Amino acid sequence: MSSAPLRSPPLRPPRMKKDESFLGKLGGTLARKKKAREVSDLQEEGRHAIDSPMSPASVDVHPEDTVLEENEERTMIDPTSKDDPKFKELVKVLIDWVNDVLVEERIIVKQLEEDLYDGQVLQKLLEKLAGCKLNVAEVTQSEVGQRQKLQTVLEAVHGLLRPHGWALQWTVDSIHGKNLVAILHLLVALATHFRAPIRLPEHVSVQVVVVRKREGMLHSSHITEELTTTTEMMGRFERDAFDTLFDHAPDKLSVVKKSLITFVNKHLNKLNLEVTELETQFADGVYLVLLMGLLEDYFVPLYNFHLTPDSFDQKVHNVAFAFELMLDGGLKTPKARPEDVVNLDLKSTLRVLYNLFTKYKNLE
Repeated sequence: MSSAPLRSPPLRPPRMKKDESFLGKLGGTLARKKKAREVSDLQEEGRHAIDSPMSPASVDVHPEDTVLEENEERTMIDPTSKDDPKFKELVKVLIDWVNDVLVEERIIVKQLEEDLYDGQVLQKLLEKLAGCKLNVAEVTQSEVGQRQKLQTVLEAVHGLLRPHGWALQWTVDSIHGKNLVAILHLLVALATHFRAPIRLPEHVSVQVVVVRKREGMLHSSHITEELTTTTEMMGRFERDAFDTLFDHAPDKLSVVKKSLITFVNKHLNKLNLEVTELETQFADGVYLVLLMGLLEDYFVPLYNFHLTPDSFDQKVHNVAFAFELMLDGGLKTPKARPEDVVNLDLKSTLRVLYNLFTKYKNLE
């Protein structure tokens, strides 16, 4: 009798590895710790959150963003906001500003959330801006050390900003957690408080997705975060005599303008130049550069500035160069932005000229 032929075991479709699917990744970390039913529930929560119209699915969710403890929450910026030109401009302006402030420290910031979260760059930035020295360790590798340094830095920041009424929209946890919105709030506040010589784009807002875990379920929602308002509103905590003059004593404005015109013409007349309109004739920066040379008694080489500027950028260059000459002459950083002077902002121009008048008014 012939024996029955041996049959090969039926072919089974290869099993997909758990980590090959997105949902597998989503629940992979907890799958090893929880029962199969709990893992299934977690994956279902993830699917619901991802498929929901108001979910963080469109925010390029990472698995670690959905593995939350009870009552824990995560926030992330909606990608449509990240692509907004005004948002991109705000980020670029702030990065360039931080790098300009820290140029002598040989620190180069490329990505705000990756370079500022541990407190090292924020420490150097605050020390430069406030002219102080913080009592913190220079290098901290451990997470505990980073948080301690960050706590010290932020306490110093709060000591400067809180008396001026700033809403403190950041915490140690949010900064150390690389929350870009919190970092932007902090930098906008510092730039405004210290009157950084930059022009922040106005009315920048972002859509933020908030994911929370309550009673074992993920809940998501959208909120709008306002990062900047108007230049005037952002500077509302740094009021000075000119704010008071414009708001409460406009009748005296003509007296101040006449005094400043007399002062600048006393010196510009030496070059056969005369000013009759402060807000327009200083807007291209040429008269400011020439005036600094006259006040400090030196010739400014023509290759250092644009004698006949024909673009906004060339005018900003001239005004910024004049500001550098003022710093070299021992004056404080002007409480105005070059862009504001170029944009015919009378109050900014008066601040700059009054700064010169205070120091050089008795100069023959």
